[in-house]
Amino acid sequence: MIQRIQSIYLGLAIICNGALPFVFHLWKIDGNNVFFMSIIVYTILFGLSTTLALLSLLSFKKRQQQFVMNRLNIILNLILLGLFVYRTLNLSGDTSVVSEKGIGMFLPIVTILLLVFANKAIKKDEDLVKSVDRLR
Repeated sequence: MIQRIQSIYLGLAIICNGALPFVFHLWKIDGNNVFFMSIIVYTILFGLSTTLALLSLLSFKKRQQQFVMNRLNIILNLILLGLFVYRTLNLSGDTSVVSEKGIGMFLPIVTILLLVFANKAIKKDEDLVKSVDRLR
């Protein structure tokens, strides 16, 4: 399980969605950092994404199921990214209320890239298994 590269990608996706949102802030308003826990929708979406990546990692014997779960996770992270973009465009940019975007808003992009790399590796494994089955 761990020796496969897609397991490493999925593990990094779990860390990116499960641990890093606690470290990096999403945006800063009036000098106060706003983390994802302050808005329940972001918390739910980050939790679902982490759970899907963990389930995908644990279902390493079922490559097709793993592939589908990763696709669902990509869609979930695109929704999360869309919510971040919407919030960023609606965030005030007045000089009286100083607002600053945080690096935590880029976590869904990193997760999407990791999931795409994992899906490529899963597809490669699936093609290898199919080619071996043809030789039998």
